[in-house]
Amino acid sequence: MADQTYFEDVNEGDEIPSITKNCSTQQLVVWAGGSGDFYQIHYDLNFAKSTGLDNIIVHGALKNAFLGQLLHDWVAPGGRVSEFGCQYRGMDYPNQDLVCHGVVTKKFVDGGRHMVELDIWTENPEGQKTTPGTARVELPSRG
Repeated sequence: MADQTYFEDVNEGDEIPSITKNCSTQQLVVWAGGSGDFYQIHYDLNFAKSTGLDNIIVHGALKNAFLGQLLHDWVAPGGRVSEFGCQYRGMDYPNQDLVCHGVVTKKFVDGGRHMVELDIWTENPEGQKTTPGTARVELPSRG
């Protein structure tokens, strides 16, 4: 288990530990079943190509879930994710490394709660930010 991240240890501009995901086509099918998103561009290569795509694409909501995992892994066990969201700005493909990143943009105390805001995103192997977003988390204090 990773060490707890505390509010006092975080500074604006700090990068949080990234995570790398690599979706198999099987994971995309499982996600389709679990999420109810059965649009064929996510698991049927012939269908995806018939729509003009080069390949099947990773579900946007799955990339959102990966960003949620990035945040949870960073704040756990004593912190919590207050809110986060992202935009789907680029396509990602199975069997490619998709790296989830975050950087601290602001920290403040609100009613005794130690809050941190971040920019978060997924990045494809070409270095493009395909799923940019923002987040707010609460971290425990050493005080």
